Amino acid sequence: MIHPQGRMTHPVMVLPATMKALVALSASAEGKGVPHRTLELVHLRASQINGCSVCVDMHARDLRKGGETDERLFAVAAWRDAPWFDDAERAALALTEAVTRIADSADPVPDDVWAVNVWNRLNVATRRPAGQLPA
Repeated sequence: MIHPQGRMTHPVMVLPATMKALVALSASAEGKGVPHRTLELVHLRASQINGCSVCVDMHARDLRKGGETDERLFAVAAWRDAPWFDDAERAALALTEAVTRIADSADPVPDDVWAVNVWNRLNVATRRPAGQLPA
């Protein structure tokens, strides 16, 4: 079995101030009225779309630790047809897909959607392999 290796040192490790800024950006969405579970579902969906295995792994683990069911975790990519998501979650997932797929829109976009895309793009660009985060 071939184990993928990172292409290069992760940029946030070379520029620690970048890590602080990205963590602060990610944290800025917390406590603004959107349930933490919904934010994590948004992060998971954006990570799936962006093909970021590191972030998919991390957000799925975080959701599972928070009590998320396997049915919902497995259905995030097919949320439109799955019965396990409420209207607010569906709206958040729809917005995430629209923004992550770079759809043209004049409407403002929540910071958390932009933040998770930054992480996804950094991890995909540097080919970070999944499964290397502490359990």
